[in-house]
Amino acid sequence: MSADSEDEFMSGMSSEGGFEDGNESDSVSFGEEFEDDEPALDFGLHDKDITSAPKKPYEVDFDVFGPRDIQKYQDKQIDEVGAILGQPPESTAILLRHARWNKERLIEGYMDHPEDVLEKAGLGLAGAVPAKTMVVDGFVCDICCEDEPGLETYAMKCGHRYCAECYRHYLSQKIREEGEAARIQCPGDGCSRIVDSKTLELLVEDDLKDRYHELLTRTYVDDKDNLKWCPAPNCIYAVECGVKKRDLNRIVPTVRCDCGHYFCFGCTLNDHLPTPCALVKMWLKKCEDDSETANWISANTKECPRCNSTIEKNGGCNHMTCRKCKNEFCWICMGVWSEHGTSWYNCNRYEEKSGSDARDAQAKSRQSLERYLHYYNRYANHEQSAKLDKDIYLKTEKKMTNLQSSSGMSWIEVQFLDTASQALQQCRQTLKWTYAFAYYLARNNLTEIFEDNQKDLEMAVENLSEMFEKPTSELAALKVDMMDKTSYCNKRRIILLSDTAENLKNGSWKFNIDINTA
Repeated sequence: MSADSEDEFMSGMSSEGGFEDGNESDSVSFGEEFEDDEPALDFGLHDKDITSAPKKPYEVDFDVFGPRDIQKYQDKQIDEVGAILGQPPESTAILLRHARWNKERLIEGYMDHPEDVLEKAGLGLAGAVPAKTMVVDGFVCDICCEDEPGLETYAMKCGHRYCAECYRHYLSQKIREEGEAARIQCPGDGCSRIVDSKTLELLVEDDLKDRYHELLTRTYVDDKDNLKWCPAPNCIYAVECGVKKRDLNRIVPTVRCDCGHYFCFGCTLNDHLPTPCALVKMWLKKCEDDSETANWISANTKECPRCNSTIEKNGGCNHMTCRKCKNEFCWICMGVWSEHGTSWYNCNRYEEKSGSDARDAQAKSRQSLERYLHYYNRYANHEQSAKLDKDIYLKTEKKMTNLQSSSGMSWIEVQFLDTASQALQQCRQTLKWTYAFAYYLARNNLTEIFEDNQKDLEMAVENLSEMFEKPTSELAALKVDMMDKTSYCNKRRIILLSDTAENLKNGSWKFNIDINTA
């Protein structure tokens, strides 16, 4: 985060905003007084720029925060609540974690039943005990049975005393091997007292302290409905988004982490616009269940529709030319390629069969499989093409360097290749999921518009993908054309996603399954 955004983060930490959502679906186990359904509040960590461009229908508000930002906010809450409850910081932290950081409920419950709250949080009513090790005459450790004179020992206020070395080993195992931090209990048999930060700071090494605080931060994010860690490998950022679980059938909350990774805030899978999480879950399960069919469909070779020669697809473009007979055809529908740039283009649309074609169970089953294969074939193809296009993207920098050398362009001037490559991958990702969406879509007038938008984007993507396969020597002359096609692809994607998102929010789409029970 920038310094400015960090200032905004800190300025937004009032008792009325910040991270104080009520976790509406999760109640705190302090007693019935904590069971009310308080709606989750918007974090409000950043003041939105009122001069910024209006959001597109498929976009959602979100913010990205690093571990230091989250730690600062935790410390601020601990100080505020500790001053009200009269508890030391380490005890306040345990209370807040038990209350899932809902400080209003914690304070209310503590004022009504302090003993009950302290007991359930794992603090108990015993008086404060100095956080220090001591030597106790005649002590025998119940864990290692060591009884040598001068043995350092430690006990929390529950009174369960063990040698310091056994305590250290216990804490190390909990933190390093079990990944526990927020709810580490006393090693005493049946004791529910929680190990506080002072105990840990006293007993463990510095590297383990760092791991302990890292785990506490992760626990904090996991306890918040409106905060999630970015699922990208080794990413340290958390994303805040106000979309609730109950809205996931109307909204696809795609967010972008500061690491550059796009993912769905609802299910944390990679970006699957425009398909809602419930349909994504069903589609992936169906593809997994029909794995043998999927394996057959996703084979890398097909036969030329004219001469039956075996052809392997080695690029993202679907425009195929048979080396043997020179026949030009579409890899998807195997139709004549010349028709794909005209009004006859109909590759994306599944033609429903009439009822008379499915008179018996076997025919209906065959028709159902044929329909599934139509959509899965196109879904799998865009997935495969995206991988091939990504290979092209990885080679783009080399192409850009070669283009600089051959054309005399500057590094800035050849960036159009990088922009086009990224647009191509993003559009492929969108197209892939439009076929999963279309599979569950019930046909009506809106479906025709959706398929027309899908077709327009698909044609634009194929045109751009084909240009990427041109020799480097021709790319300089194609710069303007490629920039235009990149812009057109992005526009068609926005149109498709905007129209789909608006109809999803309005409940205008009808599906052939009950999405609310998925």
